[in-house]
Amino acid sequence: MNEKLNKTPSELERATLGGGCFWCLEAVYQQIQGVQSVVSGYAGGPRPNPSYEAVCTGTTGHAEIVDIVFDPQIVSFRDLLEIFFVIHDPTTLNYQGNDHGTQYRSVIFTHSDLQTTIAHEVVQELADSKIYTSPIVTQIDVAPIIYPAEEYHQNYFVQHPNQGYCMAVVAPKLAKFRAKFKALIAPQYS
Repeated sequence: MNEKLNKTPSELERATLGGGCFWCLEAVYQQIQGVQSVVSGYAGGPRPNPSYEAVCTGTTGHAEIVDIVFDPQIVSFRDLLEIFFVIHDPTTLNYQGNDHGTQYRSVIFTHSDLQTTIAHEVVQELADSKIYTSPIVTQIDVAPIIYPAEEYHQNYFVQHPNQGYCMAVVAPKLAKFRAKFKALIAPQYS
């Protein structure tokens, strides 16, 4: 019997990350061993149940995020963060590529004190390594209420791989992940 299916919810953890368009992050995290689910959504603003259109105005305070449920016995929170810092630019304030606005900010919403500690450690290690020539601007905040995005945003890349944005932006990030993190790719995506 599949051991993963026997896990109780208390044995699983959540990670909530924002780093540009949620379609990019979702496509990558769906392919990782130990990831049980990835839901695109919104977090970080005061407005309850925001719509995509409202979030796109940049006035709601929400970031586009992915909410990831994962098995820490298979993939660690640190692993998820290391992937996060490879597939987006953590040095650009409120934008990724052509996507501009506070909704595209780099943010880690933590679900425990341990996640907060790990997030700060990873950011400090990256800063110390001088991998980036500009300062890292990723915010680290305690996870607020997370609102799932509309259904048509879920599983977007899988459903629309030939859509222009997916081909030009999502696919290269997915390829970058796959080249650098081969050992973390789930067997069904190998």
